[in-house]
Amino acid sequence: MVGYKHPCRYCGQFIPSGSSVCPLCSKANPLGPQRCPQCRNPVQKNWKSCNNCGLELSVECPTCHEQTAFTEYCQHCDARLVVKCTNEKCGAEQPPLGDTCIECGEPFEDGEKTRSEK
Repeated sequence: MVGYKHPCRYCGQFIPSGSSVCPLCSKANPLGPQRCPQCRNPVQKNWKSCNNCGLELSVECPTCHEQTAFTEYCQHCDARLVVKCTNEKCGAEQPPLGDTCIECGEPFEDGEKTRSEK
C-alpha cells in the first residue's frame, strides 16, 4: 500500500512517511520535529534549553569544535552531532551528552570530545 509522502526537513524533497534516513540527501531523522537529545521532547532550533528536561541546547561540535544548536547536525560543518564509543566491543553512537557511553557505561578516552551534563 502506498502512503503519503512527507518533505525531508533537510532537503525539502518528498520521501516515504516511515523513513529514518532520507533516501535523497542521506541525513538521519528527516521527518517530524527536532527533538531534545536527552528526553526526545520536541524542541525548536532557536531555543536555549529544552522546555521538558532543561538540557542546554547548545553544544560544541565534536568535528569542527564550533558552538552549534544541539540538533541532529552541526550548523557550521553539517557533521552529525554524535560521538562513538571507544570500547571495541561496543562502538555505539550517541549524542555528545556525557563522559560515558549510554550503551555499555564505559568512560570515553581522554581524546574523545564529549559534553558533560550540567
